[in-house]
Amino acid sequence: MSRVSQARNLGKYFLLIDNMLVVLGFFVVFPLISIRFVDQMGWAAVMVGIALGLRQFIQQGLGIFGGAIADRFGAKPMIVTGMLMRAAGFATMGIAHEPWLLWFSCLLSGLGGTLFDPPRSALVVKLIRPQQRGRFFSLLMMQDSAGAVIGALLGSWLLQYDFRLVCATGAVLFVLCAAFNAWLLPAWKLSTVRTPVREGMTRVMRDKRFVTYVLTLAGYYMLAVQVMLMLPIMVNDVAGAPSAVKWMYAIEACLSLTLLYPIARWSEKHFRLEHRLMAGLLIMSLSMMPVGMVSGLQQLFTLICLFYIGSIIADPARETLSASMSDERARGSYM
Repeated sequence: MSRVSQARNLGKYFLLIDNMLVVLGFFVVFPLISIRFVDQMGWAAVMVGIALGLRQFIQQGLGIFGGAIADRFGAKPMIVTGMLMRAAGFATMGIAHEPWLLWFSCLLSGLGGTLFDPPRSALVVKLIRPQQRGRFFSLLMMQDSAGAVIGALLGSWLLQYDFRLVCATGAVLFVLCAAFNAWLLPAWKLSTVRTPVREGMTRVMRDKRFVTYVLTLAGYYMLAVQVMLMLPIMVNDVAGAPSAVKWMYAIEACLSLTLLYPIARWSEKHFRLEHRLMAGLLIMSLSMMPVGMVSGLQQLFTLICLFYIGSIIADPARETLSASMSDERARGSYM
């Protein structure tokens, strides 16, 4: 086996372990934010919605900056710094008793994601061969679903005692992830050349096809914020217990572990990536429309099932399409 092939194989295992730590750290905390601040502390949902939207907007909207910096200086320093910043955001969230402090904690969390998420995605593009990316993204998403359930279960259990324990656990997991990357991640270049920050950003902004594609994903990220805010509150209100939120993620895990890989393998043989993405987004959107009108847990979980089926169809196509459109001279900026 050549050194390049060996590096690719070791890189796959590294990416899977790293991804599991990130998913656990995130889902220990974020699914419970709306329950903590809306249901337990009585804040207006709009205040929490602003916090969640701020985190999503910063991480996705400013990702080009983090990616461009990673193209110039490499993946490792950006990933380690971003994960420590997210850990600081979670620690701050544990002591948030005013909306501005919650917003600040989500700002830190979003900035951390801006720094570590693009280079992590670019490493997948660098290490995984194009013909294998769709299947590898499917494996990552199956792992995401399993990690989401474990994280939500752990967070729900800790919430019975103290929300500060929830946030501390999330922070510790991200510190561990930062240490894991600092210790084991080689100082790889993301792109074929060390692209200056401004040049990488300019290359992306001049790519009209890619910019149009990113703008079309705005609806996807809006849906993600709605799910993070609305569905845990709905499940809690209908069931009458915060512990019911874990079943929402159990549904996602069951569907993902049984359907995601087979659907991805079948659909990549019969449909274009663009068609798979649009079909999944349509199902996700339609499933959210009646949520406010349901009164029973069974109907709510049925709609949640439909939403996650749409996600199973859309997400592998979205990631694979993003990777296929990236320029190898500025992978971080594109991802």
